[in-house]
Formats: sequence, C-alpha cells, structure tokens
Amino acid sequence: MIKLTAAAAATVSALALFTGAAFAEKLTIGLASEPTSMDPHFHNLGPNNAMSVHLFDRLIAQDEKQRLSPGLAVSWKPIDDLTWEFKLREGVKFHDGSDFNADDVICTMERAPEVPNSPSGYGTYLKGKTFKKIDDYTVHAITEAPYPLMANDISTIPVISDSAGCGAATEDFNAGTAAVGTGPFKFSNYKPGESITLVRNEDYWGDAPVWSEVEFRPIKSGPSRVAALLAGDVDMIAGVPTTDIKTLESKDDIQLSQGVSNRVIYLHMDQFREDSPFVKNNDGGAIKNPLMDQRVRLAISKAINRDAIVERVMEGVALPAGQLLPEGFFGVSDKLQPVAYDPEGAKALLAEAGYGDGFQMTIHGPNDRYINDAKIAEAIGQMLTRIGIKTAVETMPRSVYFGRASRGSPDGLPEFSFILVGWGAGSGEASSPLKSLIHTYDKDKGFGSSNRGRHSNAEIDALIEEALSTVDDEKRQDLLAKSTEMAIEDVAIIPTHFQVNTWAAKKGLKYIPRTDEYTLATGVVKE
Repeated sequence: MIKLTAAAAATVSALALFTGAAFAEKLTIGLASEPTSMDPHFHNLGPNNAMSVHLFDRLIAQDEKQRLSPGLAVSWKPIDDLTWEFKLREGVKFHDGSDFNADDVICTMERAPEVPNSPSGYGTYLKGKTFKKIDDYTVHAITEAPYPLMANDISTIPVISDSAGCGAATEDFNAGTAAVGTGPFKFSNYKPGESITLVRNEDYWGDAPVWSEVEFRPIKSGPSRVAALLAGDVDMIAGVPTTDIKTLESKDDIQLSQGVSNRVIYLHMDQFREDSPFVKNNDGGAIKNPLMDQRVRLAISKAINRDAIVERVMEGVALPAGQLLPEGFFGVSDKLQPVAYDPEGAKALLAEAGYGDGFQMTIHGPNDRYINDAKIAEAIGQMLTRIGIKTAVETMPRSVYFGRASRGSPDGLPEFSFILVGWGAGSGEASSPLKSLIHTYDKDKGFGSSNRGRHSNAEIDALIEEALSTVDDEKRQDLLAKSTEMAIEDVAIIPTHFQVNTWAAKKGLKYIPRTDEYTLATGVVKE
C-alpha cells in the first residue's frame, strides 16, 4: 500500500509554496464520481463539496487532515455561552469584482439549509444557529445552548455572493450565472456528463493557484479512467480501481498517492414502516417489517463477512469498520471492534426473532459513487441469502439513487427498505455522522438529515444533544463515544468498512491525499 508520511507531506506542501504560480498550465483530472450540481448548497455530497472548494471559500478552511485554519474569517471565538464571533477578512473580492462582507455570510447561512429539492442538505450544520451582522466585517452566530463545535460546522459551508447567488436557483449555478465565489478558480463551463472547466482567479486573496486552467472529466468506468491516464488524455485520475493498483505501481511514468479516508460505508434499514416496500415473506406476500427488530438487524450484521469484503472485493485496500469513524478522529470509541462474522449466530438470532424460515428483500445501492459499490452490494446480498434472507440486488446511478433513497416514495419518505450508502464526516469528528445518520429525523432542528432508515432512540438522541452542548473536550469526547456505542448496540446502522482512496498521476505530478476524499486541483503539485 502506498503511504504518504507526514514528512513527505510537509515536503510536498513546501514544494507547492515554492513553485507558486510558476506553471501557467492546464491540468486535466478524471473523476470517478461527477458532482450532481454546481450549486454548492444543493447536495451535501463529497463530489459536490470538493468541486465547490475551487469556487467558494469557507469562513474556516480545512487542510488535508481536516484541521481548521483561517479562511474568509481571520478569527473566531465564543464571546459568551451562546454567541460566537467571526471577524471577516477584509479586501476580498468575488469573481465579479464585488466586495466580500458580512451580508454575503448572512445570506449564505440563510440559504444553505433551505435549497429546494435538496437530497441531503446543510441543515445538520446550520439549524439552531442564528446569524447576525454586527458590522461589515463582524458576524455573530447565536445558539440556544452552548455549542463548542461551531467552528467545525461552519468549516463545511461554502460562502456565496449576496448579489449573485443568494436569490438564485440551482439552475442558475449550473448555468454559471450564480456560480460567483471568492475561491481560487472561476467558473468557465459546465457540461453535465462531459466536463467542468475552471480558470484561475488571478485576483485570489490567498496563494495563487499553480494551474491556469483545470478541466474535470467524469469517467465513470474504472478501466476507462486508467486507460485515459495511460494514454495521456488526462493528467491525473481519482478513484483508481483496486484491481489496477499493483499494475500502476509497476509503471515508472505513473505516481500513486493513497490515504485512509473518514468515509464509512454502511447499511441503512427501514425502521419506521411496518409494511416496508421491498421486504416480503418467502412467497412474496406482505410481512411485518422484520428490520424493526434489533435482533434481525444484528443477525444481518453478523452475516456480513467484513474481512472478505476488504480482502476480496476491495483487494485489501480498505479497513473493516465497527463504528462511524476510523481510529484517530475525535469522538471515536476505543471499545468497539467490527462485528465478527458469525453466520450460525445470525441464523439463531433470526429464529429467536421469529424468522427462522427467513424472508426476502432487496438491497439498493449506487453503482457509480463509492469504490466497488455495486460489487459490495452483490457480496452482501449473497451473504444474507446464505443465512436465509433471500436478497435481490438492485443498483443504479447515484443521480437517480440518492433522490429515491431520500424522498422517492409517493409520501415523500425514503423509498427503499435496505440500502448501501457512505458517509464522510465533513466536520472531521463524530458528531457529524451521529446527528446526521443516527439522531431521530427532525427537519426543523436539522437532525437526522440523512437518516434514511429513520432509526429513532430517545436515549441516544439525548446523549448526542448533550455532547453538542458540552464545552469540555474530554467530556464531549466521552459523550460522543458513548452515543456511538449505543448506536452500534442498537444496530441503528451497520458499518462495513472504511474506504482507502488512491489517486494516480503522470510522472512529475503528486497528489496530497485528503481524509475527506476531495480531489482538488490545489492539491496537485509538481515534483
């Protein structure tokens, strides 16, 4: 496995600063997963968020390890128990030449959680926060209770222009007319399914980008991405297929970069409908939804051979998961390990729950979003079938999948019964998946925004909310860890593995891996 040491990363970062804007060149990147929109607030999805970083700065920036640093805010601090103060950077210009100030921040924070038809929005980071302009370069964020994670949350929100973007629709961003930010690159062209082209912002307030033009080409097929790199059609690719890593390692004209991400691949289960649409008895008739029974959910978890998924499906380029974030992130529990593969124990639990003869259901998933996603769904389907849960597999493009998985039924609820999905902690700590995936769905408060299984446990909710208002870091760490332990015990979701991501570039280029999995032109440096 390729590893970039801390020393190497520091060397690469220093090289990037040394080279500056010396290379007025075009960079072409092949993407494994295409953004679904150029609207930075439309869909809180990794590819969308990564693309938005090029165009739209945040008040607080995140580096490749998701450590926080000044962005459009030069400083931030709590000034009392319920108020955080942000001092804004002066002299920053939007791409259209207008000045950045507090009005842009206020309109951004109001728009981000309220974008129409958003499959998964920013409410989880912004609900319960009220933003107030103090002067042109001072903003206060006011909460109902002490909120120590304010900076982490705010670091996820792309800042748009009050005049160009805040009254605009998603279609206006896709057309480019509203895609006006303060970021290192400017919008040039967007052809869905074909390419996204950006040009350097010559007036950028930060370090000038190396690349004068960047073209992102969505190439869904892994072999096609590799072929494009080897043919010289692109300079770099994201999402190197696990089956091609060894081959590319052997080539002198290709450079690989690899790093563990914060993304957990997991399963959501319908826990709120007694008549679940894709769960039937063995004859295909109606059945009371067995996924509402914790014993059945645990049986499913025990039936999944995580080591086999990592070794066979992922070619060893992944880590088995027993919780929401890998080791080293804030809020992780040291008491949890991946659930052991135990098919006989799974069968016993099914029998105890009254489903000894099994039942049938469908697993739904994307086929172009996560590494080997369709293959993972197929493997899980086979594993569940072996314990008596006859599992059909249906995968589809993520552009269709996420809408149906979020609000695809006639009543606006999640359509599917049992789904494969992934979550990357945008804020870099455990409250992100806990309040988005585990907490009871509450649109008004921004909780459970991606809780597609509608798991609900009042005791876990209370712990999560207590953690979010606990200022003491050590106590908050313990509360987040305890919340995670209870969620895993309740089988709110079923984690399978953490992704390890691989990028490949032509000789002379190096990519700095990121825990958030983002593929950024600013992370590509010359060696």
